[in-house]
Amino acid sequence: MSLEHLALTQTDNFPIRHEGKVHSGKVRSVYWLTPEDSKRLILEQHYHAHLSTQLGVMITSDRISAFDCNWQAEDGLAGVPGKGAVLNAFSEHWFGRLKEEGVGNNHLLDTPHPLVWIVQRARPVLVEAIARQYITGSMWRAYEKGEREFCGILLPEGLQRDQRLAKLLITPSTKGTLRGMKGIPEEEDTPISLEQIRLQYAAFQFYEPADVSICSGMVREGFADIAGELVANDLLLVDTKFEFGYVLNQKGELELIFMDEAVTPDSSRIWDGSEYARGRVVENSKEGFRQFLLSMYDREVLLNSSRMTERKALAAGSRIPVEEFMRVSETYRSLAGRVMGSKPEIPEHPREEIMESLSRYKLIE
Repeated sequence: MSLEHLALTQTDNFPIRHEGKVHSGKVRSVYWLTPEDSKRLILEQHYHAHLSTQLGVMITSDRISAFDCNWQAEDGLAGVPGKGAVLNAFSEHWFGRLKEEGVGNNHLLDTPHPLVWIVQRARPVLVEAIARQYITGSMWRAYEKGEREFCGILLPEGLQRDQRLAKLLITPSTKGTLRGMKGIPEEEDTPISLEQIRLQYAAFQFYEPADVSICSGMVREGFADIAGELVANDLLLVDTKFEFGYVLNQKGELELIFMDEAVTPDSSRIWDGSEYARGRVVENSKEGFRQFLLSMYDREVLLNSSRMTERKALAAGSRIPVEEFMRVSETYRSLAGRVMGSKPEIPEHPREEIMESLSRYKLIE
């Protein structure tokens, strides 16, 4: 029996009026609207955006990506039911909190459907700001092999796996592959230091050198604020990433804002606090799915970036047990219920619902 209907996986073929190509990533597709529709919606919906701002319709799928590949399950199930709605719910929750707390604004303007956002187009900063409060994952694997310097930060001897670090570390990486930059390899998602970003700030698409410090301050404040709310729910924010961009605000001033997503189970490691106190790590994020893959397939293929061709072939040819996808669904939805008080509903007919919601915005051709 096909389970295809349980998850929204194709998001780049909606008849949404837009200009240019549909931009599709591992999880989301964005339809950039025409200048006429953008201005109309800003006025009709009273969005807090400059009238010249281009808007986009961002549709979040239920696809699951790990080790830079999308994975599929058995029985025609190509995504994790309810996952996209959880990602949007978390980001919406945290974006709202960070805005209320004065940490920073964001690109989200409206939510026509649990899987759909109206966003303002930002000029992205070419940095992924990764913040780490515990030593685990790739950092631990490198530390275990003897590395002590990470993104210009020297770590002390004697750290143990999954140990809480003395202070929050910001270990940035490049957003995509950057070329012709001094001291930075032309490879995707290359680790870099804050000092390298300051020295070549314009190449990373920062407008001013001071904006690098503003960005790192937003990361520290945002991490601390969100970690505080999670601790109140007996959860530990282990690490996460933030992305940034520039927009013109309503006053016509250039403003650095949060974009993409914020502290979701996809972009973060989140541990159970009580279990950690007992010496056991219990994941409440996509890390559990990564560990499942590492237990099932060749670790060297999954962890060695030079074997990406093999890794992509492995992902394309594999079919994960349905039970594992449903376990991920339950992990995501239970975490949302724990933090926000209720589990997001799994849309029963997501494509039809999205079409209906965007029809009200007069965007369907």
